[in-house]
Amino acid sequence: MAFEDMDMDNNVEVNETPPPEESSNRTFLLVVGILGGIMLLTLICLGVYALIIAPQRSNQRATQVAEINAQNTQVALSAEQTGTVASFTDTPTVTSIPPTATTRPTQVVAVPTEALVTFTPDSRTATVAALLTQAAASQGTMTPTASGLPQTGFADEVGVPGLLGLALVLIVVIFLARRLRTAS
Repeated sequence: MAFEDMDMDNNVEVNETPPPEESSNRTFLLVVGILGGIMLLTLICLGVYALIIAPQRSNQRATQVAEINAQNTQVALSAEQTGTVASFTDTPTVTSIPPTATTRPTQVVAVPTEALVTFTPDSRTATVAALLTQAAASQGTMTPTASGLPQTGFADEVGVPGLLGLALVLIVVIFLARRLRTAS
């Protein structure tokens, strides 16, 4: 059997009419419109954040840093001035001692007595304690905060209400997609 003997093109019917056009692409256009709206809302929210919210937060942080630096400078200056006053000593004056006429040594007799020993605290320790007391009083009552935790992530920015809203939007999209699929 040779390939020249096969005649396969004789029985094929040529249909020159084009296939019927599909119905309108309404479903596609609706989905494109919804996605376009979501993208537009996203761009608007990003613009608002970049132009309004982020500069306000950076200004607040800069103000807070300046206040902390001013308070630290004031405490350091106060401590330095207190240290300067504590280390001040009177200038001794030179007085001449008149010569004595005795040439022989005087005998000294040591008699044991009961001595009362008292402890006098160092003035620098008292100064530091006073500065710490003043610093604590100026800060008022301290409430424990979680400032040591990192402030990153989606949940820290949006919070639980934002997550619930996003979940609701996704559920609505699922139901709309099913309804549109069954309607076609």
